This record gives sequence, structure tokens and C-alpha cells, in this order.
Amino acid sequence: MELVVGCHLSAAQGFAAMGRTASQIDANTFAFFTRNPRGGNVKALDEEDVNALREHLEREGFGKLVAHAPYTLNLCSAKPGVIEFARRAMAEDLRRLESLPGNYYNFHPGSHVGQGANAGIDLICEGLDEVLDEGPHTTVLLETMAGKGSEVGRSFEELARIMEGCRRGDVLGVCLDTCHVWDGGYDIREDLDGVLDEFDRVIGLERLKALHLNDSKNGCGSHKDRHEKIGQGALGTSTFAAVVQNPRLRGLPMVLETPNELDGYADEIRLLRTLATREEA
Repeated sequence: MELVVGCHLSAAQGFAAMGRTASQIDANTFAFFTRNPRGGNVKALDEEDVNALREHLEREGFGKLVAHAPYTLNLCSAKPGVIEFARRAMAEDLRRLESLPGNYYNFHPGSHVGQGANAGIDLICEGLDEVLDEGPHTTVLLETMAGKGSEVGRSFEELARIMEGCRRGDVLGVCLDTCHVWDGGYDIREDLDGVLDEFDRVIGLERLKALHLNDSKNGCGSHKDRHEKIGQGALGTSTFAAVVQNPRLRGLPMVLETPNELDGYADEIRLLRTLATREEA
């Protein structure tokens, strides 16, 4: 099965432009922010532009895309206004993604800001129940988090509780971020299969839908969330060789979020494709 790999791309020039850029760097998936990552602004959809992307994806045999919610979205804030914005933005994003049906919408579960993880999980479930009530054609992905500050989603158990507590848990999945799980205390460098076994026991591997591929500037369990280029951090190239060669992960969209410009992403995609075809030692 061909490796499905790409990177995060800017949506500034439109949807079709992202597809062309992805193909130029030998990517067959990509991620993009649904709106300004640090704010709430969103452009009106250009249906002709969206249709051009859909045709490109089909023609070039792309895997599923991984749209990303803005960082400002927090379903478990202590401020009602922030929660209201998060629910409204997520609902609007999912309506817009109906123009690209069958793909993924990834979001950070949120930060409970001192209310406690239990209260945070309850608020996330309430928000998802409201937002997902209409049944979108987009699978919503909870991202594994590094556990800095009051982040919710720092463990597989917390993600499982969200999925179990939401009425529409059937449309929820998980995006596993390699830097985040490592910083969160899961040793994917020395025991990737053991971590996947634990994921399967707690959540179920069938719920793992996508990966963010990032090396880490910090050690296992550091709870820092500082991304590094592939092979230049604590995880090292061998970890990513194990990831792209693992039969349980093959076929899932793998998206780079490393500190790179486009040329750097092209180099990393080339590296990952080489690692994927290299025989295991």
C-alpha cells in the first residue's frame, strides 16, 4: 500500500492551489486551517475553486485530507463567550467541509483552565453533542495532546472518555501526533508497537484515522509540545522509519507539521517515502 503523506499547507491562495502545491512536492494528502489559526475570520467559499480541488484529488489519487480547526477554539474554556465561539466556529467549519465530503476535521480538545479535567471533558462532550447533532459527512478527530498546562487529551484514557461521553461518538476518531504522544509520556521511540497496543486496548485502533508526524525538541514525558524536523530531535529518524513501515499505520494520512518551509517539507516527504520502502533491519 502506498504511503499517504503530506504536510500542512497555506490556504491563502485557495483550495485548488493547495492541491497543485501538494502534487509538486510528491504529497498525496495535506492539512490546512479551516480559518485564521489565531483568530475567527473565514473567507466565503468559492465553489468553483473547491470543485477544482475535488477533481484534482480524484485524478491524482489522493488520500483523505485533514482540515485543522483554529488554535483559538476551546470547547472547555471557563469563559462562556469562548465556548460559544468554539461551538459556532466548529459547526460552521463542518458545514463548509460538506463541500469536501469524506475527509477529516482535526481539533485540539481544549484546555480546562483550572476547572479540572473532569469538568473539561464534560464541556467538550456537551459542545460536540450540540455541534454534531446534524450528522456531518466529516469524521471529527480528537488530537492527542502533549499535556502542557491544563490541556485535555493528554492520555488515551481522556480521549476515550470524550468519545464515550458524546452521543455522536460514531463520527469521532483520533489523530495521533508523534511529538505530542512522546512529550505526553508514550515511548514510541523504543516501543511503538507497545504504544499502539495500549491505544487499541483503551480506544481501539479502528478509531485511529490520521497522524501528525513531528520530531520533538524534548524528552519523553516532558509535556512541552515543541516540534522539531524529522530526525533532528529526540525521536530520531529510526522512529519515523518504524512509523511509516508499521502495517497497522500504513494507509492512514500522515501529515508533517515540522518547522519547515515548502522545500523542507519536500525533503522530508522524500525521506519518509525512502524509509517506507527500506527493508526493516
